[in-house]
Amino acid sequence: MLEKKLAQLQALFQEMEQALIAYSGGVDSTLVAKMAFDVLGDRALAITAVSPSLLPEELEDAKIQAVQIGITHQVIQTHEMDNPNYTANPVNRCYFCKSELHDTLKPLAQQMGYPYIVDGVNADDLRDYRPGIQAAKERGVRSPLAEVGVTKAEVRQMSQHLGLPWWDKPAQPCLSSRFPYGEEITVAKLQRVGRAEMYLRKLGLQNLRVRSEGDTARIELLPEKIKEFVLTTDLQTLVAAFQEFGFVYVTLDLEGYRSGKLNQVLPQVMTSV
Repeated sequence: MLEKKLAQLQALFQEMEQALIAYSGGVDSTLVAKMAFDVLGDRALAITAVSPSLLPEELEDAKIQAVQIGITHQVIQTHEMDNPNYTANPVNRCYFCKSELHDTLKPLAQQMGYPYIVDGVNADDLRDYRPGIQAAKERGVRSPLAEVGVTKAEVRQMSQHLGLPWWDKPAQPCLSSRFPYGEEITVAKLQRVGRAEMYLRKLGLQNLRVRSEGDTARIELLPEKIKEFVLTTDLQTLVAAFQEFGFVYVTLDLEGYRSGKLNQVLPQVMTSV
């Protein structure tokens, strides 16, 4: 099945002839960039959008991965933080983020002669609450992985099959996803969350989130890592570091990390809007 879907992806890019990839450096868009480059060579271009919601280490990963793939890579700035519809952090915040992204990429693609813009949306994303997907569709963006029916698990399997060393890279959505809907997002808040997560990763932890609510940081780790974390971490030093970043309170989520956890309130939030 994987070989069949890989062949379908290759055929899809052969039909495009030229493609600009909205490339975040995550495992999904990196697989798309790899497939596009293998088929199109220098007729494929990867572009990474930089804003305060992107961790600097993620940008560095994207650059390194692009070099390893061989694809031409450019970096642009986006300005979603200038849009009050975005910073107010409504339940459809991602719609305004992707609108800004593709309203920036589309004229660039036209100017450079790329008839197609593609992204890394996969088949599983279509079953989740992803308002950004609608913004991309409205602007004619194509999603090769979703079109071929490639799931998240298959993205990792394909990446491993193709010898991509980052096939098991943890998901890393934008930093704005760390805030409960309705809490205003600011550059300062994004920076303190980013610094807190980088601090934890330097301790050797992966697959984590630092959720921010008011002055409180809530650390989410994989459930099987919680006990070890409590027993082996100098908690006093950690709290002091987080307070230096700007938090007042530091807590640990006993349920553990679960992707999209903040979306569990969506039914009641959307009912009350």
